[in-house]
This record gives sequence, C-alpha cells and structure tokens, in this order.
Amino acid sequence: MNNHWVLTACIAEVQPLRYTPAGLPALDIRLEHESLQREAGADRQVKASVKALAFGALAERLARQALGSVWRFQGFLATGRGGKGLVFHIQDIQQD
Repeated sequence: MNNHWVLTACIAEVQPLRYTPAGLPALDIRLEHESLQREAGADRQVKASVKALAFGALAERLARQALGSVWRFQGFLATGRGGKGLVFHIQDIQQD
C-alpha cells in the first residue's frame, strides 16, 4: 500500500513550536488550498483547509515561514490524536 500525498497550499495558521517528550521539535499548522479541478467533464472550484504536522528540522524551518506563503508539501495522511480526523504529516517542502 502507498500513502503519499502532495499538496500545493499556503500556510494559513501556525501554532507555537513545541517539543515532543523526546525533545524533538514539532509544529502544528493549517494549510489552505484553492484550485480549479476537472471533474465529470466540468470545471470545479476546490477549496480545502488541512491540518498538518511537521517534526525536527522541518518543523523549525516551517515555523520561520510567513503566513500566506505558498509551498509544495509532500508527506502522508494519518489519523489525528484521539482518533479525530486526518492529519497531513509533512516530510518535505519546496517553495512554489
């Protein structure tokens, strides 16, 4: 099975950088995506707000980025803490 997700989105909200019990930097952010997609032969305006999480040096790097900046995010989806909803675990970013 494969769980690889790529999303171009802007950084909409960033929580303060925190640290796991093991001392690893962690960052909770919210991404916003907007695009025009083709579905069933028609164009569709798509908007999505996505909860995301990054760890380590990537978390520290994301914490320094401007709100509203657009990036290409790569990672995987997992169930959030407490089994509530999906969270995008970011493994790589590239400036879009």
